[in-house]
Amino acid sequence: MSADIYGILSDGDINALCNSSIKDPFSILGMHPKKNGISICAQHYGASQVKVYDDKGKFVADMFHLEGTPLFTLLLENKKKIFKYELEVTYGDGFVRKTADPYSFLPIMSDFDLHLFNQGNNNYIFEKMGSHVMEIDGVTGVYFSVWAPSAQRVAVVGDFNLWDGRQHPMRPIGGSGVWELFIPQLTDGAVYKYEIRKADTGHLVLKTDPYGIQQQPFPYHGSIVGSTKEYKWGDQEWIQSRQDKNWHNEPMSIYELHLGSWKKSGPNEEGDFYNYRDIAKLLVPYIKEMGYTHIELMPVQEHPYVPSWGYQVGGFYAVNHRFGNPQDFQYFVDFMHQNGIGVILDWVPGHFPKDAFALAHFDGTHLYEHSDPREGEHKDWNTLIFNYGRHEVRNFLVANAVYWISQYHIDGLRVDAVASMLYRDYSRKSDEWIPNSRGGNENLEAIGFLQQFNWVVHNSFPGVLTIAEESTAYPGVTYPIEQGGLGFSFKWNMGWMHDTLDYFEQDPINRKFHQADLTYCLWYAWSEKFMLVLSHDEVVHGKKSLLEKMPGDDWQKFANMRLLYGFMFGHPGKKLCFMGAELGMKNEWYEKREIDWWLLDESQCGTYHTRLQKMVKDLNKLYIENPAMWKEDITPEGFEWIDYNDRDNCVIAFVRKAKSQKKKFLFVFNFTPVIRKGYRLGVPYDTKFKEVFNSNAEIYGGEGLGNGGKAIAVKNEPAQGKNFTLQIDLPPLSFLVFEFEN
Repeated sequence: MSADIYGILSDGDINALCNSSIKDPFSILGMHPKKNGISICAQHYGASQVKVYDDKGKFVADMFHLEGTPLFTLLLENKKKIFKYELEVTYGDGFVRKTADPYSFLPIMSDFDLHLFNQGNNNYIFEKMGSHVMEIDGVTGVYFSVWAPSAQRVAVVGDFNLWDGRQHPMRPIGGSGVWELFIPQLTDGAVYKYEIRKADTGHLVLKTDPYGIQQQPFPYHGSIVGSTKEYKWGDQEWIQSRQDKNWHNEPMSIYELHLGSWKKSGPNEEGDFYNYRDIAKLLVPYIKEMGYTHIELMPVQEHPYVPSWGYQVGGFYAVNHRFGNPQDFQYFVDFMHQNGIGVILDWVPGHFPKDAFALAHFDGTHLYEHSDPREGEHKDWNTLIFNYGRHEVRNFLVANAVYWISQYHIDGLRVDAVASMLYRDYSRKSDEWIPNSRGGNENLEAIGFLQQFNWVVHNSFPGVLTIAEESTAYPGVTYPIEQGGLGFSFKWNMGWMHDTLDYFEQDPINRKFHQADLTYCLWYAWSEKFMLVLSHDEVVHGKKSLLEKMPGDDWQKFANMRLLYGFMFGHPGKKLCFMGAELGMKNEWYEKREIDWWLLDESQCGTYHTRLQKMVKDLNKLYIENPAMWKEDITPEGFEWIDYNDRDNCVIAFVRKAKSQKKKFLFVFNFTPVIRKGYRLGVPYDTKFKEVFNSNAEIYGGEGLGNGGKAIAVKNEPAQGKNFTLQIDLPPLSFLVFEFEN
């Protein structure tokens, strides 16, 4: 044995290691066969002595310390066979640790994984990328891997190596652009980042792991080693039943909420957040009492800027640290499922923030984003646009969808701002965008990505929903991919939302001039598979709360609110309502303050708020228990106009029905504050109509006007082109629901 460095390190090797300029440290560090034996080279800053032991714990030799450097070498002369070994490192302060050499391990990422990743088709790449506690050859540690194809050098830094990038440089794997390193003895909870020598300037930057599942809070943003594998799920029955669901023919009433402001754990301070587990136990009783089938969470992915509400994501694979860790969020979803509540998650693959610690200019190049701001920047939001034409970027996003569904059992992903993805000229002036290869304004690469995303989700996870927030007339958003569509399960009906709210904001005296705002939606109601929404976007930034959009005094405002809910629940399409509206909030929603639960204190606020909440609860019940209101949502066979022409009285009426159901429901709406006694409505049915719901009932805050829940027989008199006449009393600013059989 020799302690000489002869034949082990050249002057160039020494300079490259000491200057941290070597691209592949494995080419020098670790154990290597030589002509005259086997060499071992190690690099340990601050060490005074390094000893080598074999895998049985037998001392092999002291390594030679190259004075003035962190390098230690050993030549085992006449040794021919590579063997497993450990290093005992003694530091200058006397601290001693024994560890396997990180540079003694063979590449871990398989060629097949890398091939699929570079093709954009490795849907479970998150099981390899990022950080993972694992055991290799009997050694436990953490495996790190990151994609940074143009980086000059990448190292893992963290609290375990004093954030010193010289300690743990990573190896590039062929031409894949992926770097990896296995560090023995690390475990869950280790905090780390990647130190990247940028391609363009050679400067060092620290980056949070794009695939990291947990992050430190602002201003640190360090990734935290952890796992989503250990949680013991109890929702097998829910997952099994979900696979057999066709949600197009099922009731869906969704409660949209922002976890940080639904309820606060303290006196409404910015940091008073409940843990995922605690808020689940508060939320479930409320959702069950109110009768919602699903909740939709505004983004829970890691985001540093609270007022972004989660739509500027800093960690696409990380759960929001403010509410707990990955296991806490798994518990949240599990608890929902065990109580029969579906969980939809807002997902933001359309853009990402410019934060220096995250994806932007990741390896010194425009890696995740386009280099040309005409393609790669949203000026409205000061964010960057993903380069969907790059296979690995597309893989990052598709696998991210798979990650939330497979690791957190999410029941649906609502994709934010789809319109901004579909069009290259979205919110741009004529000189601020570049046409596609065909000369058009469509983003062909984004369209391809959305089709791939939908195909993977629907084929891999039957019963899981994909929902598009898409505000244009782009054709085929919910059409099958094989027919040229995007393949979404549902599309938010933004046209219905805006037209309906525009109508309700009108003074009732003017509504007869705007009746088409209510009825126009039925001309295109089945052109897509729609979801009706009254979302968070409509109650912020000076738009006023839903209640305060309504004209008139409190009586009229609340009557209009009840009328709005009735029109929504009667209209074809699944339902989504944002938190707080069911209370009749007067304040706009503000993300740092909980919704106004104090309104339910009747001693201070009267009864309007509690009675509106009661009506929403009962309306949910009526809707969910009656298939006629949802069974034929996606076809015109479930809807029948009775009258949409009575503009002067601002009255409309329609029937909801299902082919397999005898029971049908007649909805009649009076959009004025005028009582209409003995109102004559032409109907095509010779039957009795029983009043089963009246928004003017006293229990809902009305005056109790109407038809007393009676069954009313039609008259054999033609009216409005129909063979029979139904004569009813219409309360002011209210809707009635009549049950009948035919």
